[in-house]
Amino acid sequence: MMEYAKITAVHRQRMAVVYVRQSSPTQLERNRESTARQYQLVARALELGWTQDQVLVIDEDLGLSASGVADRTGFAQLTAEVALGRVGIVLGLEVSRLARNNADWYRLLDLCGLTATILADEDGIYDPRAFNDRLVLGLKGTMSEAELHVLRARLDGGIRHKAARGELRRDLPVGLGWGEEEGEIRFHPDEAVTSAIRAVFDRFVELGSVRRVWLWFRSEGLAFPLLRHPLDAIQWVTPSYLAIHHVLTNPAYAGAYAYGKTRQERYMDELGHLRQRTRYLPRTDWAVLIPDHHPGFITWEIYLANQDRIAANTRPQSHEAGRAVREGTALLQGLAACGRCGRRLRVSYHGRNVTPGYYCAAGVLVNGRGSHCLRVGRPANRRGRRRRLPCGLYARWSACRAGSGRAAGCRPRRRPDPGAPGGGAGSLRSHARGTTLPGGRSGEPPGRARARTRVGAAFARPGRGRSGVGPA
Repeated sequence: MMEYAKITAVHRQRMAVVYVRQSSPTQLERNRESTARQYQLVARALELGWTQDQVLVIDEDLGLSASGVADRTGFAQLTAEVALGRVGIVLGLEVSRLARNNADWYRLLDLCGLTATILADEDGIYDPRAFNDRLVLGLKGTMSEAELHVLRARLDGGIRHKAARGELRRDLPVGLGWGEEEGEIRFHPDEAVTSAIRAVFDRFVELGSVRRVWLWFRSEGLAFPLLRHPLDAIQWVTPSYLAIHHVLTNPAYAGAYAYGKTRQERYMDELGHLRQRTRYLPRTDWAVLIPDHHPGFITWEIYLANQDRIAANTRPQSHEAGRAVREGTALLQGLAACGRCGRRLRVSYHGRNVTPGYYCAAGVLVNGRGSHCLRVGRPANRRGRRRRLPCGLYARWSACRAGSGRAAGCRPRRRPDPGAPGGGAGSLRSHARGTTLPGGRSGEPPGRARARTRVGAAFARPGRGRSGVGPA
């Protein structure tokens, strides 16, 4: 009865929020009883004195973890409603459903204390403004976060212990499959699949480049096996650069068992949100590496030699200076890198003034298409588009064309005679010096045009063409 005394008429005038959450889609599918118990909290809100219209069920976070990495729109809605003073009570099966990290948990407690909002779970009803209730809620939040750490440590410990023996079954690349015994890995029974994998290593010994192997497959018109899911059938598709690179860099094809090649890291993005990313570790930092674990397409020594050869083909290396700067006016050649894939940007020159531009050729190298991953400084397409003029000159030219030349201060010349030599349809030409009108009509004096022609001819010597593409 003491707990029910914490609920006042002011609380019953507000909403009663029932927060429903499961940590992962797997729990949502298997632990259906837990989800049903959380939805039954609506009946408890009715028993505490709220009506059906006052009960709000927030279940947008089903299948999302409360560790603080995922963006929980449902929890954000809950904190917003509490901060606005619209919530009288928050009901949850346990406090771990609300938050698994102290940052979100204590922020919610502070908002509930400011707006006189109470919380309730299966153990009781709590008022964050009361010292004893705040102490109990703080301990429950700390235990909830510690429970997540203990569970994760137990699971990771068991996984690492089994992986250290080479018996942890994980997804294998195409061409390999698990056998009946513990840790047994076999070749794929289809000879066509294994022949395609062996052809990659044979061509790499001959050609010495991942891209040249990929181009050889495409020139010969050969298909490559693709396994999207371990339970799906193998599909034969056009090989991609990434598929060839994955075959040459995967240690499983060399008969080695590897685990822990990546690491999950947390960081803050530009908006201050907690995010998680995957970091690829060097071979010396892998958690488990067992050479000669199973039969492979190549030996471990050949695999190491292939990795050194692939690394030597990369120029420049990471955190090293680029190559010598070639001819041209581009100041960032050999220095600028793509912000999406990290490749060095190539340089292209366009137009009469040989304006430099930068582009990333990842779309051509990796996907075999004519698209570019990134392009900077590309001039506008001349077809169907006007050449850009300074704002004031373009306004004057537009006014002249509209027939209000005097108001704009533009004095058009007299229309030439169509029958005179050099005459024609004739158009308005502005006296503004150095102006290029749309459609390629020049409005500059003839002397300047001749001088510019001589300067352009002087620059158009061998090695400095007006257009072309040069590597970075």
